[in-house]
Formats: sequence, structure tokens, C-alpha cells
Amino acid sequence: MRKPKIVIGSPKVFYEHLARNALVALGLVACSLLVGAVGYHFTEGLPWLDAVLNASMILTGMGPVDKVLTVSGKLFATAYSLFSGIVFLSTAALVYMPVAHRVLHRFHLEAEGDKGK
Repeated sequence: MRKPKIVIGSPKVFYEHLARNALVALGLVACSLLVGAVGYHFTEGLPWLDAVLNASMILTGMGPVDKVLTVSGKLFATAYSLFSGIVFLSTAALVYMPVAHRVLHRFHLEAEGDKGK
């Protein structure tokens, strides 16, 4: 018996998946930045612009700009730093997922659930 030929989706479908995942990743980053800015504003009493700066620097892995002085600020900074690492990995996975899926189809690799189809 012949194996059925695996059909790779059109470039249009691929770019739609890539754009949708990039949009979800952008939303995740924006929400994470908002959480960080609010946290720094209320735990450290930083002005909004400085709070956004600190949150964006932590989110990108660069480290804080302002020194954290309060106990609540230190606890928040610890939790936010760990959270930011997870957000980084999640956004990278979201953006590269359509690319990895296309590569697997290109090499005719099947997922376990696709064998019966």
C-alpha cells in the first residue's frame, strides 16, 4: 500500500498562523509589562514612567534600573523576575511554533496523533 502524501499548507495559511501567534505573544508581553509597571508603581512608589522602565528591563532580562528598597518591592521583584523568564520562553515558543510545525511537515514527520489519519 502507498503512504498518503503529506500536504504542507499554503504559504498564506502559514503566514496567518505566524501572525496570529505573534499577536498572541505581543498581547502576553503587553499584559506582563502592565503587571510589572503596576507592581513597581505600588510596591516601590515609582512614577509610572520609571515603573514601566523597570518592568521592561526585567521583562527583557536586562535587570532593574532603580534600586529596590522596600520588602514588598523585593518580594515583587523576585516574583516578577521569575514570571518574566516564563513569559520569555512562552513567547518564543508561540512565535516559533508555526515554523517548527512546517519544518516537521517538510520532513514528513508525524505526531503520534496523526498516524491514524
